[in-house]
Amino acid sequence: MTLDYYSTVERPASAEYKDRGSKFIAYTFPVMSVNDFKDRLADIKKEHPKATHHCFAYRLGLDGLQFRVSDDGEPSGSAGRPILGQIDSKELTNVLIIVVRYFGGTLLGVPGLINAYKTAAALALQVTPFVQKPVLVNYRLQFDYTQMNDVMKVVKYFDCAILKQETNLFCMMEIGIPRNRLDEVLFKLEDLRTIEIEKTA
Repeated sequence: MTLDYYSTVERPASAEYKDRGSKFIAYTFPVMSVNDFKDRLADIKKEHPKATHHCFAYRLGLDGLQFRVSDDGEPSGSAGRPILGQIDSKELTNVLIIVVRYFGGTLLGVPGLINAYKTAAALALQVTPFVQKPVLVNYRLQFDYTQMNDVMKVVKYFDCAILKQETNLFCMMEIGIPRNRLDEVLFKLEDLRTIEIEKTA
């Protein structure tokens, strides 16, 4: 089954959970790539340099195969997996959750940790707006500058995303076409005659 839409988060959010003196601050972020994730994690580590742990989970892409979890020194399986479980329970992708822990002096044990990380992640998702985004299929267009207006009309009308653009006498544009409008968009673009259309990865 091919999906036309996927669910993700619209913007960053955060929530806090406390248990026996330990403080767990969960942050949700929309991310599109592993580099996005690295940047967000670096930001949070800068913001919380004295935190005991910076645990996280993310899931990227539409096939659900690109994900990563980290317990960051907590007992194995007690942090990253419960966080990922919350992302998956809401059927989200292109989402990162980082949970920062400040140790409060009392050991919580593995069941306590699982509950704390899971609850912090769940609370952060409760205050995060979810959005449905169209699945995009990427194409490269090459055309004469005189056709720019005609091409832009199609791109705007069908809510295509412009990923890259080079404007010279001969123009190149990489666009993401919503999969559920793909046939219509290609038909309209091919109608412009002297435009080269090529699917990209």
